[in-house]
Amino acid sequence: MSSVLERRPASSATGSGLVPPRHRTRVLALPEARWALTALVLFLIALPLDLLGAPAWARAPLYAAVYVAGGWKPAREGLEALKDKTLDVDLLMVVAALGAAAIGQVLDGALLIIIFATSGALEAVATARTADSVRGLLDLAPTTATRLLPGGEETVPTDLLGVGDTVLVRPGERIGADGRVIDGTSDVDQATITGEPLPVAKQPGDEVFAGTVNGTGALRVRVERDPSDSVIARIVRMVEEASETKAPTQLFIEKIEQRYSIGMVIATLAVFTIPLALGDELRPALLRAMTFMIVASPCAVVLSTMPPLLSAIANAGRHGVLAKSAVVMERLSQIDAVALDKTGTLTEGTPRVTDIRPAPGSGLSENTLLALAAAAEHPSEHPLARAIVDAARERGLTLADATDFTSTPGVGVSATVDGHAIQVGSPARRTAGAEADPLVQELQEQGRTAVLVLRDGTPAGVLGISDRLRPDAKATVRALTALTGRAPVLLTGDNERAARDLAAEVGITDVRAGLLPQDKVATVQAWQNEGLRVMVVGDGVNDAPALAAAHTGIAMGKAGSDLALETADAVVVRDELAAIPAVVNLSRRARRLVIQNLIIAGTFITVLVAWDLIGMLPLPLGVAGHEGSTIIVGLNGLRLLRERAWKNPLAGNTARTGTPAATGAAGSCPANTRS
Repeated sequence: MSSVLERRPASSATGSGLVPPRHRTRVLALPEARWALTALVLFLIALPLDLLGAPAWARAPLYAAVYVAGGWKPAREGLEALKDKTLDVDLLMVVAALGAAAIGQVLDGALLIIIFATSGALEAVATARTADSVRGLLDLAPTTATRLLPGGEETVPTDLLGVGDTVLVRPGERIGADGRVIDGTSDVDQATITGEPLPVAKQPGDEVFAGTVNGTGALRVRVERDPSDSVIARIVRMVEEASETKAPTQLFIEKIEQRYSIGMVIATLAVFTIPLALGDELRPALLRAMTFMIVASPCAVVLSTMPPLLSAIANAGRHGVLAKSAVVMERLSQIDAVALDKTGTLTEGTPRVTDIRPAPGSGLSENTLLALAAAAEHPSEHPLARAIVDAARERGLTLADATDFTSTPGVGVSATVDGHAIQVGSPARRTAGAEADPLVQELQEQGRTAVLVLRDGTPAGVLGISDRLRPDAKATVRALTALTGRAPVLLTGDNERAARDLAAEVGITDVRAGLLPQDKVATVQAWQNEGLRVMVVGDGVNDAPALAAAHTGIAMGKAGSDLALETADAVVVRDELAAIPAVVNLSRRARRLVIQNLIIAGTFITVLVAWDLIGMLPLPLGVAGHEGSTIIVGLNGLRLLRERAWKNPLAGNTARTGTPAATGAAGSCPANTRS
């Protein structure tokens, strides 16, 4: 037979249009899910009747309905594929199930139908949800923009903007197109593009991106890219293109299953036709062929893969890691290189006050300095302001009322507190305060963001702010290094100094900073072109293309964007970084059990098939051997459900995820300044 065997991908119900997140496809809207659920319900009704010895007229119609509900769609698609000389593996499973039913093994055939119908439904659900999320990303960019004309302004759809147009972006609005600021200053939150944890000050000459959020100032932006070629649009295309390359045929078990199925079909036809050609009667030849189909059926091969992988998925889920499919669990076992994002992945993603330094001669205590700064910052919505106010509240400080509050984008805030003029903001943008430079320089050399506090125009002190390192970051880097044989690489859109300070603290030497989403994708693809199987760990929209392009993508669940969570192959739901090496270790154990099960199933099948061909294998014994091998491989795989199967790969760690004793105190990494 010259036909090519392939497994047809489950279809997606999302179509090709753009679907916003609020219009996500419901599970039961997918035909694969509806038919699989119908087949499963019918099977669960028929099974107890069968086990209790109910008459055939009571259970036979139910089993027949299971075959129809779960098997009609793959059978139809398989027959259509035959027209193109393509042998569909799902069609073979339907044939095997019908063959089992033909010699009275109706239960075996129904179970086989259920397994493959459920698998197809899960694949369809995952495909639909990912497509919805990717296309919904375009909702991040506004639908309209204010275009400036010689005689005034007009509101136009963003897709009608052209290169050279000038748009007005008011405070709080999303920027409608990629371009460059020609007038105005403001803070822009561009975490969706670069992953930077804090808004970045923009002034004339600075580049801005579609979909990012303007702060408190008004900006005039000259459009430099067509909306269809904006960074956010390119992110969508990259995620879609990279996701399409993740073919299940790369899974080792599926390749074995495909080749085995071809051999089974050819051998079954031979077992039936050769005896007939040699003069055997029809009934014995048919009985031998059907017995052969039962003992050679891939049920044990299928169960060789699913119990270990599904048990690993369940165990990982109990410990806060959601692996989206058995293919994902298999891929996790194959990774040999790791790329980590910085903000929100190795760090908590929230700026905190770490240092309070009153200026020499100011006569202020730490608490007084912090209280003055917090009172002035209290009306502000800037992330640095929230960090300062939170620090004051944690110390139980009482904040005085602030009057005459003003906020200047890129500079800071000013207010009157207890009769004193208080200014809080960036040292680089303040005209006064040079005498505080030693304190500022000291904090910046430690990787902190320095915030200068002036009282009546005189330096009162400096606050140091940083994005705190996760407690388990160091141990996670060590564990991943031990598992893969190479230290992880840091990929971040943050600045070089902040990235290198953090990397040195956790033990990473290879740092790639200042990267846009397409840069991260290019880096990952370059490694994979060298033969590496890369796992990317991230949390933001800007990480989504790299998560999709990687061999395996893992998203941090607590602060992860919808797109990152949907695009990633696995999600760390509890936000525990140490769970990542633990799940990689678990996946490798699952892969070893899969190989063990394949050996067990192959041995049983070989012995039973040889017996049937050389002698005359009694049908009951053939069924017992077939079912026995299925039970053995199933129980072997279920071993990974035990609590002790989940353990950190570092020696001395407990079975549950947590911070190892050797980790030490949490470190910190710098946050971006207001400037």
